[in-house]
Amino acid sequence: MYCGIDEAGRGCIAGSLFISGVVLDSKFLCSFKNLGIKDSKKLSYENRNVLSTKIIDFLESNNGFYLTLSFNSNEIDSKGLSTCLKNALIALREFAQTHNSQKIIFDGNTNFGVGGIDTLIKGDSKNVLIAAASILAKCQKDTEMIEFDKIYPQYDFKKNKGYLTKSHIDSIKQYGLCEIHRKSYHIKSLESL
Repeated sequence: MYCGIDEAGRGCIAGSLFISGVVLDSKFLCSFKNLGIKDSKKLSYENRNVLSTKIIDFLESNNGFYLTLSFNSNEIDSKGLSTCLKNALIALREFAQTHNSQKIIFDGNTNFGVGGIDTLIKGDSKNVLIAAASILAKCQKDTEMIEFDKIYPQYDFKKNKGYLTKSHIDSIKQYGLCEIHRKSYHIKSLESL
């Protein structure tokens, strides 16, 4: 068994951080790749959702496992993003070990000091399990932001997904920060507010 881990929402100024882990026996990796799994950033919203369903169905049919954790903006502000990521990696390491993972790989260049987890830069483009985790995390993030858009339509969260676009900055300048914005983030273009 192997585990791939990735996150979505790390670079956002609004909404939660989602971290997913995908565990699968190596004998199923070729079939898993044939689903068309790739880095979530290279897929359209629609294709991500279709693949997310296929990934979950495949895992459930082939003795695979997945887990998605989240930290909301208040947790990120109070604990810090790095602490949230570290806590998620500790929990996902335990999850992976419970399912007898021999190797755990996290997308990026740091494991935040969590032993037993290897890192792989651009892992979401190089490793199918990390890519699958990126899709699951990103679908959760997108769903959350679409729901928040119904509560805070003035920020256009369904479009920007919490990332700091020009129109998002303009909305913050006009309306101020809302409850789901990460107050601990210091954005140069907003410092005069």
